[in-house]
Amino acid sequence: MTDIPSPPRPAPDGLPNTLPRPDGELEALQRAWAPPTGWRRLSAVNNSQIGVYYLATALLFFVLAGALALVIRLQLALPGGTVVEAGTYNQLFTMHGSVMMFLFAVPVVEAVAVWLLPNMLGARDLPFPRLSAYAFWAYAFGGIAFFCTIFFGASPDGGWFMYPPLTGKEFSPGIGADWWLLGIGFIEISAIAGAIELIIGILFTRAPGMTLARMPLLAWAVLVAALMVIFAFPALIAGTLLLELERAFDWPFFIPARGGDPLLWQHLFWFFGHPEVYIIFLPAAGMVSMMVPVMAGTSLVGYRAIVWALVAVGAISFLLWMHHMFTAGLGPLALHITSIASFAVSIPSAVQVFAWIATFWRGRVGMTAPSLFLLGFHFVFVLGGLTGVMLAVLPFDWQAHDTYFVVAHLHYVLVGGLVFPLFAAIYYWAPLYNGHRLSERAGRWSFGLMFGGFNLAFFPMHIAGMAGMPRRVYTYAAGLDWTLWNLLSTIGAFVFAAGVLLCLADLVRTLARPQREHGDPWHADSLEWLPQGDYGVRSIPQVASREPLWTRPSLPQEVAAGRHWLPGTVFGGRETLITSPGQARVRHLLRLPGDGWSPFIAAGGTAGFFLLLTVAWVVPAIISGVVSVGAMLVWLWGADRAPPQQLAAIGDGVSVPTSATGRASHSWWAMVILLAVDATVFASFAFAHIHVSMALDVCPPPGARLPAGGAWSGALLLAASALMAWAVRGLHRHRPGQLRLAVLLALACAVGATGLDLFTHLQAGLSPRANAWSATVAALLAWQCFHSLVLVVMGCYVLARSFTGMLHSEARATLDNTALMWHSTVAQALAGMALVRWLPSWMGA
Repeated sequence: MTDIPSPPRPAPDGLPNTLPRPDGELEALQRAWAPPTGWRRLSAVNNSQIGVYYLATALLFFVLAGALALVIRLQLALPGGTVVEAGTYNQLFTMHGSVMMFLFAVPVVEAVAVWLLPNMLGARDLPFPRLSAYAFWAYAFGGIAFFCTIFFGASPDGGWFMYPPLTGKEFSPGIGADWWLLGIGFIEISAIAGAIELIIGILFTRAPGMTLARMPLLAWAVLVAALMVIFAFPALIAGTLLLELERAFDWPFFIPARGGDPLLWQHLFWFFGHPEVYIIFLPAAGMVSMMVPVMAGTSLVGYRAIVWALVAVGAISFLLWMHHMFTAGLGPLALHITSIASFAVSIPSAVQVFAWIATFWRGRVGMTAPSLFLLGFHFVFVLGGLTGVMLAVLPFDWQAHDTYFVVAHLHYVLVGGLVFPLFAAIYYWAPLYNGHRLSERAGRWSFGLMFGGFNLAFFPMHIAGMAGMPRRVYTYAAGLDWTLWNLLSTIGAFVFAAGVLLCLADLVRTLARPQREHGDPWHADSLEWLPQGDYGVRSIPQVASREPLWTRPSLPQEVAAGRHWLPGTVFGGRETLITSPGQARVRHLLRLPGDGWSPFIAAGGTAGFFLLLTVAWVVPAIISGVVSVGAMLVWLWGADRAPPQQLAAIGDGVSVPTSATGRASHSWWAMVILLAVDATVFASFAFAHIHVSMALDVCPPPGARLPAGGAWSGALLLAASALMAWAVRGLHRHRPGQLRLAVLLALACAVGATGLDLFTHLQAGLSPRANAWSATVAALLAWQCFHSLVLVVMGCYVLARSFTGMLHSEARATLDNTALMWHSTVAQALAGMALVRWLPSWMGA
């Protein structure tokens, strides 16, 4: 590991390096980072392009979901509404919630992070640009296809929460539920890919000297939210897989008559669903923490307290999934623990709110558009938090559950916690795009319409809910005392929509203006306001404080003059610095890939695989999947390549390594995070098996038998893991023959173990359609078979790189990461085998 001086050696004028830069250095940097033009822009992978695409698509879905909401409000404006019929209303209701939650709320915070964070951290780009591009295009293709189902009457109609048995084949025989299950499940994979990219980017690509204690609070918030995605979203993926298996193959996970339990879906869904609220809120809170001190013109109060509050909210949120199940018949212990956690989460949230209020109080706040939206956010979100505390009280929740009081609470939290901060961010950060601020006059009108319209729309819903109006009804009779409140809500919804459209129209007008230098119109304190190009910053700054632009006013001129680190391109391509996670000391130079079509093609193939399966076009779906895997292998083939030389000069006489291996490599840690996702999906399947088993009087149930033995399968799995370790040792000792033999034998052992385990289950008469217990066993077995297929692909890829001479000690990430996957797969398979065979005997004891 190489540590750079901190700060760089000062010259007489106080700048790190006053020597003139070499001729042509800036031009070479501009050539390396030049974006594609015309229709080739679709092949861009740089965050400055992908981030803009991401934001535009998320805002499009916000408008589309809002249009659906307006139709809903028209239907409910007066008793006996006839704008739409009941079936169409159920589709509109389901699509509105699904699009807002899955296609707007989570993607938009990831979009802001992808666009802003590299510049805010002083990096040239995120460490896996092609993964960012893949995540965006997968989201865009899947989201657009999913939304278009509403034009063909094929949309889901079971609510955005998709509770069985309503969404089972018996009560939802069409393909609407399948569109939701496969489409939304696929989009969640895109969100996880984006989360992995952001975690690695935040931990490993910060500017030198930007320690964790100096990191911008938006980065802290996104880091916590992305880690939450890693452990929350897999539960939804597991749940959607189980429900789709039930619908497609009649495996009765949620059918009580055959041992299933609809509450199993609620556990899996809300283990994702309630943390998702905070996954949405925390990045928005991070944006607020960045804007409030700038708008107040003073340092943020309580930086460390806010960091700990972010971490606490993320941790406590995983205890809250049963908050949505207070009326589901759970035991008193679970209810009381969840109620206590629901109260507790308000404490770290309040810490952040008090810190923002104190900062405003200490500074001088001008009534600009960002400030107005921030003040509106405080009012709306705090009111939503107060009603959340009310719903944490069990007797009150039993009365208000499934009424419009909950609808009001949900929107005060989500619109207050996300939409108002987002629109503040639009006004605050828009100049970074082309140097122009949005209209302040239009901004004030937009805020007034949105703030007034929102409260007129949703505050009356509290009263309607207390008067007994239930959720999810498409009409209501006159004389129930709900008419006035619904009419006010409808008027308010249209006023709110007018404010949104005014802002977005001004945004389009402003972004169409000619490009110019953005400067620093707000006198901000963070690095994204440094002079920027397609390459990010001209030179990566040395950071010495939390407020680098305030403590070192000359920093923009220094960076633009190339007086800090990596002022040019070492090898003629795109590059950035990898720094240590804690102290942000330089570790090595990272060469980044350029633009290309492989992420676009891979995303299209992945979308085609899932969406074609929905309409039962199996062969085209398989072809799409093969195309997707092929495109991924193409983009990976050139990623792990040996550097032209071992050291690279990055300025001020400092040279750093040009590669890293093992735990020093950022890609190794990305694989560790991916395996955490994978293990969480497995844990969700294991939970389903335990949940179903615990509900049985006798385990296994009558007619089902345990598979015999398992010792031989376990021995083969352990041998496969040991052989892969031997392969890694062969690479260390420069013995390619040993490596290839070990990989071939490991493949044979892994596939043999899976085949043997499958055979023993078939011999035992495994019948997934017979009962839920057998179905959960089959799901665990199917998960193991899928991983064996993944290992075959990865093992063959390792062999291909070895035979072509591209796998050696300086370019070994392929083998290191494959070995990690191998060991994880073996551990999961052994755990699954032990669970199926030992759980019944443990329950009997």
